[in-house]
Amino acid sequence: MSGRINTIAKQTFKAAFNNSATLALTLLLGLSLCLATYVGWQNFKMQNNQRLHYKALVRAQWLAKPDKHPHRMAHYGYLAFREKHELSFFDFGIESFAGVSIFLEAHKQNTVNFSEAGFTNGMLSFGEISVAMVLQLLVPLLIFFLGYNSISAERESGTLKIILCQDVSWKQLLWGKTIGIISICLAIFIPLILLTILLWASLSHWQISMDSALRLLLLVLTYAIYSFIMSAITVLVSAFARSSKSSLITLLACWIFFMVIMPRITQAVGMKIHPSQSKIEFADAIATEVHQQGDSHDPNDPHYAAIKDSLLKAYAVDDVKKLPFNYGGYIMAEGEKITSKIYSKHQDELNKIFEKQNSITTVTGFLNPYLSLKHISMALTASDFNTYVDFQQQAETYRYQLAQKMNKLQIEKISNIKPGDEEKPLAISKANWAEQPDFDYHFKQLDTVLSKELLALSALTFWLVVTVILLQYSNRWIKTI
Repeated sequence: MSGRINTIAKQTFKAAFNNSATLALTLLLGLSLCLATYVGWQNFKMQNNQRLHYKALVRAQWLAKPDKHPHRMAHYGYLAFREKHELSFFDFGIESFAGVSIFLEAHKQNTVNFSEAGFTNGMLSFGEISVAMVLQLLVPLLIFFLGYNSISAERESGTLKIILCQDVSWKQLLWGKTIGIISICLAIFIPLILLTILLWASLSHWQISMDSALRLLLLVLTYAIYSFIMSAITVLVSAFARSSKSSLITLLACWIFFMVIMPRITQAVGMKIHPSQSKIEFADAIATEVHQQGDSHDPNDPHYAAIKDSLLKAYAVDDVKKLPFNYGGYIMAEGEKITSKIYSKHQDELNKIFEKQNSITTVTGFLNPYLSLKHISMALTASDFNTYVDFQQQAETYRYQLAQKMNKLQIEKISNIKPGDEEKPLAISKANWAEQPDFDYHFKQLDTVLSKELLALSALTFWLVVTVILLQYSNRWIKTI
């Protein structure tokens, strides 16, 4: 049985390359992949080098600040940068739209800014060429053109009955044609994999981590499965179609609907079912709750006035100037604790809404393998929404620690008695700034990434199982004539 399948696969492979149009199309796609790989490599080097450069500059400027009051340093703030994962050259995901840096300061959470899309002339709205885009959208088109007449042409020419009469079963014919088409894709895919491994290793400075290696392995595996699914669907459509023309029209209609129209529909449906606040509404909701909780900068605020009274009573003094620590720093630390909880609560609620919107697209992966692959690909290359949210959370943790560090320095090292007009302003040594570590973003480990993509992985597995079952048992419904 395997011998007949191999024979059919070899004949399919040879027949494809005997056709000059197919050969030209394959070469054109190969060149597109080479171009996409080069663009992704250059994009990564340029953007990541810029981020690392300004990250080092921000750190140097922070350390170079002179002796200051720590609260002034808390408001001077810090600029955190989101570094790119070395595999992001393969799939840009939302990289160009998500923003790359966030300004961290006391009492306030800022948004992530300076996305690449904000500095383009609008052409980015038409999409970027990446290896993932070519493999997800253009390779299926090649597969469709390779296989749309794989069986229908045999039926039209009358050779299908002859093949089936030569002790070849429908199962063997379907599997042989599918493997033949897959082998053509592998002729392009294998060199691309080798090139990807080389570039990935060079972008990692040849310091390859096990987590990154497993990401790449899974990335290759999922794209191979996707190519198999597309090839099997193409052969099955050709087997059921009454003519090559109807087969090609059906496949092209499916490509337009499932890869162009459907993703946009699911996004619109997700936003309609789970509407999110506008930026103004979001900021207003936070400001309202912060106002209700109290203003740490207002000495007459009831909440903080109560804290003042309790401190004076606990230390048996009648003036905050007599407290054994800096009262202003204590109040700022308390205010930071309250406002940080409010900011984080609202941001978490907003992120949950975005996750619900994205879940609509993920569930639709059971109807469209392209959507499930897209989610998995972005997750493995750390260019997805979850990575963006994780950066926000790590940056917020750093911001809170920085603010409270400055408050702690104020509490311990700043006097309660303000200097006179002719005296030097209260300040501490610049050596204290080095105690605040630099911000370094750490990517989530693969097991955590996969745990968030179980639905998308299940959808792709579902499609793999369905296509295998159809190749095995669809002969019951296919007509020879």
